[in-house]
Amino acid sequence: MPVSPTSLADLVAAFGAALHQAGLSVGPDRAARFAQAIAVLDPRTVDELHRCARATLVSSPTQFAVLDAVFDAVFRGYSDIAEFRGDLNAAGALSSPSSTGLNLADGPGESPSREVSVGVTGSASERLATRDFATLSDDELARLAELMKLLRFATPPRRSRRWRPAADGRRIDLRATLRKARRTGGEPLALPRRTRREKPRRLVVLCDISGSMEPYARAMIQLLYCAAGASRAEVFTFATRLTRLTRLLARRTSPAAALQRAGQAAPDWSGGTRIGAALRRFNDEYGRRGLARGAVVLIVSDGWETGDPAPVGVEMARLRRLAHRIVWVNPRTQSPRYRPLVGGMAAAWPHCDAVVSGHSLDAIGPLLEALRAGGRR
Repeated sequence: MPVSPTSLADLVAAFGAALHQAGLSVGPDRAARFAQAIAVLDPRTVDELHRCARATLVSSPTQFAVLDAVFDAVFRGYSDIAEFRGDLNAAGALSSPSSTGLNLADGPGESPSREVSVGVTGSASERLATRDFATLSDDELARLAELMKLLRFATPPRRSRRWRPAADGRRIDLRATLRKARRTGGEPLALPRRTRREKPRRLVVLCDISGSMEPYARAMIQLLYCAAGASRAEVFTFATRLTRLTRLLARRTSPAAALQRAGQAAPDWSGGTRIGAALRRFNDEYGRRGLARGAVVLIVSDGWETGDPAPVGVEMARLRRLAHRIVWVNPRTQSPRYRPLVGGMAAAWPHCDAVVSGHSLDAIGPLLEALRAGGRR
């Protein structure tokens, strides 16, 4: 009797049984990783599901041929695999073009034993990833936390003051040379070399939490809390004053608790905007003391300055002389008609190495690429 899986667990079990019949042993741990990858990534096409299977179900490239053959037999022919959770027998379920379901043979010459149906509704997570952060509710933003954990903040490397052994190093390691010479009667027959160690550049984030930027600030702070590699970032918020949140965000609890702590620590949340004053205080108290020197500075703001925009340009010029790179996130730039002609954005624009929108999770990709870039624009 054919079995119609109605859950993610049933789908993984059906596919795992087919792999086992083909001679590829898939244990519970690999099956669990496959299920977790599907739940987190929400693959919408057969190719995306195939990549999930390859990444989680095999331990060697030599097993690709068996997995690919079984995968083709199980899933090829479906036009959409976006939603295979929930009641697959409900109206709107999509089956293979050639039949009402996909039959998996138990072995050569044996009768089918399983049937898999695939739904046509789109992935909820993918739909959220394309939504503007300003339109998301608190619950919807919280659901994006798992996807944000898959992202990674990375900055270009910088040479440190420490050294490491290197066969192609430019400098001779005198201490290592003398140690080796003791074994050869004081003759330096070997000349070990060394080179500078490299470490990621510091990431400094200045996030505008004024009224016009409040929903984007929530999303960006949650992203900094969730994404890998962001735990080393220095985080400041500003509206009418500058607040340092680095220590608060270092406490690992939950994204919702992190946002609550940020709101409690910044009394000017959803207030006015004084970008110039905030930049001046950062430069005076933190930037010139070394925090911004050689760092990648990320500024999140729509550039709306309630005061005179001239100080914004002055302080951005000071910051540019200290920082390795300045990346500005402005959600307004998502519009093709946007032009930085007036206000604080016009004053800041000439000093930015990159300007991106960052208005949705899908738009975070250009932001991450801008942070990883090695030089000036």
